[in-house]
Amino acid sequence: MEQDLSQAAMPAASLGGQVALVTGSGRGLGRTIAEALIARGADVAIHDINEEAPAQYGEGANLSAVAATLSGAGTRVIGVTGDISDESAVAAMTAAVEAGLGPISILVNCAGGDIGAAGTKPDPNGALDVSLADAMAVFQRNFIGTMLMCRAIAPGMAARQAGAIVNFGSLNAHQGVSPEVVYGCAKAAIVHYTRCLALELRPSGVRVNVVSPGPTMTARFLATRATDPRMMGEGASLDRYARPAEIASAVAFLAAPDSGFISGQVLRVDGGIGLYAA
Repeated sequence: MEQDLSQAAMPAASLGGQVALVTGSGRGLGRTIAEALIARGADVAIHDINEEAPAQYGEGANLSAVAATLSGAGTRVIGVTGDISDESAVAAMTAAVEAGLGPISILVNCAGGDIGAAGTKPDPNGALDVSLADAMAVFQRNFIGTMLMCRAIAPGMAARQAGAIVNFGSLNAHQGVSPEVVYGCAKAAIVHYTRCLALELRPSGVRVNVVSPGPTMTARFLATRATDPRMMGEGASLDRYARPAEIASAVAFLAAPDSGFISGQVLRVDGGIGLYAA
């Protein structure tokens, strides 16, 4: 019988006592990551840019409703909203999470996306023709947002000498692409920032790693692009799109004590689509 990968199966208490903040988790891959951490026993703060964002692709009425649903799993769940590229909003979200759940010991920077100044994919979206406004918006949403979240939360982890940060790269960060050039560059910047931050935090024992997923069957992915029916398949072949739970399991591994001596690394979760040395 085909294994059901819609929900990740994992030991329920491996993250007991941990407090996680997952950005971009009102819907999509971020929500699946939050569910995986909750199932492992963590208290989790879910986040989206605003209260209504989870409804965009039909994944929840609003962020409060998603938090209420996830709270039924037996751990504490709260919701916070704000723009991760706004330093004051990041500070306010961090304070709200720590007031509601306690010091943050796991940070997952999942929020991002190839979204330009108008809130949609840049068009044009190549190396020479993407507009400066779109390029700035994509970098703000991805690299700057990730950096600001780390700047807000990593110092507390370092002071407590405990914590794990998982940032999000992309297949596009590791190879030449067109279109989505600026998105790939922003993700490549996140990958290298992760290495630099891991070096700085090494004496404190705080670990920082990257997950770089391949194309993944989230509701947004399925709603916003033409998909290849051959890549939607079941069975043993890895020549397919990833399921969200497969990415979430990798994140949970890097957040957990099981990966306690792993830092500054990139885990490509792409079914082997990107087979290259670096």
